[in-house]
Amino acid sequence: MKFYDILQWDPQVTKMFMKKKIIKKEKMKLASGMFMRSLLIVLFAIVFITGLTAIFGSKNTPMVVAVFCILLGVRFVDFGYCIKDALLMLSLAFFLLLVSPVIADSVFPLWGFVIHLISFFIILFVTCDKPEMGNGGLFGFAYIYLSGNPVYGQDFIQRIYLTLTGLIICGSIFYLKHRDKNRDMRFIEKIKQIDMQEFKYQSMLRMSMGVGAILSLGHAFHIERFMWAGFACGSLLCEYSKESKIKERFIQRFTGVAAGSIMFYLIYSLLPVGLHGMIGPFGGFCLGFCVDYKFKTALNCLGALMIVSQIYGLQSAVILRIIDTVLGITFALLFYYVYERYISRKICVVSGKLKYQAVFNLLSKSYS
Repeated sequence: MKFYDILQWDPQVTKMFMKKKIIKKEKMKLASGMFMRSLLIVLFAIVFITGLTAIFGSKNTPMVVAVFCILLGVRFVDFGYCIKDALLMLSLAFFLLLVSPVIADSVFPLWGFVIHLISFFIILFVTCDKPEMGNGGLFGFAYIYLSGNPVYGQDFIQRIYLTLTGLIICGSIFYLKHRDKNRDMRFIEKIKQIDMQEFKYQSMLRMSMGVGAILSLGHAFHIERFMWAGFACGSLLCEYSKESKIKERFIQRFTGVAAGSIMFYLIYSLLPVGLHGMIGPFGGFCLGFCVDYKFKTALNCLGALMIVSQIYGLQSAVILRIIDTVLGITFALLFYYVYERYISRKICVVSGKLKYQAVFNLLSKSYS
């Protein structure tokens, strides 16, 4: 195995190889590759985010982070159709990430829900042909993060330029990696394949409705940092498994956030003030070794709390993180069962009737 290939692997793949009966030299090579991969990602993230933030302003850092996350995803996962259509749909996704959070924040929450629902579903549909690959979670994270950080006026003008820059960067990487894939598949064919009775489309709609609802509720009740509740809700609803793991995910999310918040509190309190800026990068570096969801959740708290502690203070930031998480996962759990018990069945019935009606109309035209 080449060292460069190891740098491209997910930690789960690397650890899987390390568990096999291989010589010590090979294990050291795998461990070194995982270490270098994590270090390089953190260094690249610092340079990328710091550089674009300096150009487009600190209020647009959320869009920079969103572009960075999307960039990590488009390197490995294609959209399932030809490159020409895929680049057009990537442009559409970036456009929705730019305008939908701002519009939804400016209107009555009920209309905001409709905007979130439609925009979120479109983004998932055009970018997430293979939900099991996880890229839907990256686009979902980007949408929720931007919904919690809308900008207006001159800052929005800067965000437009930033979005175009991000689209050029991600589109270029996407083209280089996937230009020869799915040459004979057009996007219109994907639209024709939509069947709301299928699990894939049901899961997209469920996540879109759930995230749209909690974002709108956060807006309506002016919940502080409500995007954290959105992250928690989305993380439960994005689980792509026909056998429900939402209860397990609920426990893992809560324990992860609780542990991560306590860990941040202790590190922040014990470290000298001059080293506080290293807490976020340290958490990002450690993420490069994690495969377990609850540990990833705990480490993600470090960077998030580091930013918010500067606004609310240490104790308030930790309490707010835990409260928002409880709100998000509780809402997600309740919504999941309501959706599965009532909404999904109704959609399947309506979808089936529409499908049969379309077939009936087609047959009628052919015989008339």
